[in-house]
Amino acid sequence: MNERTWSRGRVLDLVFLLGIALKGLDGAVELLLGLPLLVLRPAQVLGIARALTAGELREDPHDLLAHVLLHGAASLSADATVVAAVYLVVHGAVKLGILAALFRGTARVYPWAIVALSGFLVWQGYQLATGPTVGIAALTVFDAVVIALTWREWRRHRGLRDAWRSVVGRAAAPSAPPARDDTAALVRPTRVSRGS
Repeated sequence: MNERTWSRGRVLDLVFLLGIALKGLDGAVELLLGLPLLVLRPAQVLGIARALTAGELREDPHDLLAHVLLHGAASLSADATVVAAVYLVVHGAVKLGILAALFRGTARVYPWAIVALSGFLVWQGYQLATGPTVGIAALTVFDAVVIALTWREWRRHRGLRDAWRSVVGRAAAPSAPPARDDTAALVRPTRVSRGS
């Protein structure tokens, strides 16, 4: 394998591992945000949002993220809270399930991961069509990259551990070439010519 292919493969393995790790982190955050939304009323959600953003808004009254969070919490109805909670819990649980299955080391999970992530991709495409945002666009591109890299690993019949070994093994400093064993040349019998 030449150096260009080796480097490209290693980079793709690294991006795949980072993508899977970010999907797992994203899934955990969604699950942790979605579970409380199942039991909280919209007024309680707004109170929590105000408490979380109060300090930041005292420092910077124009903080965009704080205002987006407050606006989102203020516009939640009871039905919207339940829909958001169910979406976050299901989305997070599926991502964590995919991650757990990939850690088990079987490549048979890849088609299921591709189907699940493609379903999310379709939903995000719908959201982009009805109300485009930079966040949804970035998440859609990220999911598409993770799907493509998952497809690549599945076609290569590799598990998550194989990608990890590829990145870690190649990241290590190359070892010195084995020492040449010149003693074999010294012990080798010499050929005696008959004749003359």
